[in-house]
Amino acid sequence: MIEDIRNILKEHGRLSLDTASLSEESDLYQAGLTSHASVNVMLALEGKFDIEFPDRMLKRGVFESMSSIRAAIEELTTGS
Repeated sequence: MIEDIRNILKEHGRLSLDTASLSEESDLYQAGLTSHASVNVMLALEGKFDIEFPDRMLKRGVFESMSSIRAAIEELTTGS
């Protein structure tokens, strides 16, 4: 799943750093993610994983790192 997230970030995140150089815990906003780009990332994630982010997840912390994105996707796909 992390590789899928990394690929989506590479394609839609407009990051100033190469996604391959980022760890799962790297701050994506420090790597150049903007609020506008995070919307594009969110839409791509929804399409890839067939999910919809609820309003409660539409906050900076959910998209702050690849690991936080993964945790959100896991929550939405397992119904936890």
